[in-house]
Amino acid sequence: MNKKLVVLSGAGISQESGLKTFRDMGGLWENYNVDDVASIDGWYRNPELVMDFYNQRRKQLFEVEPNAGHYGIAELEKWFDVTVITQNVDDLHERAGSSQVLHLHGELLKVRSTKNHNLIYDWKKSLHLGDFCEENSQLRPHIVWFGENVPEFDNALEITSEADILIVIGTSMQVYPAAQLINYVKAEIPIYFIDPKPFIQQNQYKNLTVLAEKASVGVVKVVNQLLG
Repeated sequence: MNKKLVVLSGAGISQESGLKTFRDMGGLWENYNVDDVASIDGWYRNPELVMDFYNQRRKQLFEVEPNAGHYGIAELEKWFDVTVITQNVDDLHERAGSSQVLHLHGELLKVRSTKNHNLIYDWKKSLHLGDFCEENSQLRPHIVWFGENVPEFDNALEITSEADILIVIGTSMQVYPAAQLINYVKAEIPIYFIDPKPFIQQNQYKNLTVLAEKASVGVVKVVNQLLG
């Protein structure tokens, strides 16, 4: 039976493909305030602004491609039982070939009903006021905003706790609840932490390897180590 390898990925890996992150702009994306476009309160205040913001992000997603980091992770499925737990809302892991991807913070290419959260739809076009679900309620971006629960967190916790190998890529592990996941791995399993500016010390965890590299470089190095 193949070992279970879990990847925790964050904005850094998508940034390499050209997707902008909140952190790039010091909390702003092109003059949008985070509270206005990434919180449930912002949605109640001005849903049109929120939809416009995600319409732009969705449009940008079609202009970028997966990078070597995404492809390297997908390649690992040849040798391991790989699950990707990502904080990213893009589909770059899937496009690179990863078959098991859990999105903690939702998905840009999906929308859901504002009244019935179980009504989720694939969505590749712009979203506007008046776009209703089958129960005649307004649709909203299928994104977990500040002030909302993270529905997939318990699943992520269970997956992480069963990992035989953990790879953390492109995330500061400072955003909760995702930051807690690294603390639930089994004792002494190999942990690889890939980030150009890692927020982690070599002695923080047993059997930890820190690679101060961008994802496209660090993933290749980890793959070589795992298969060496």
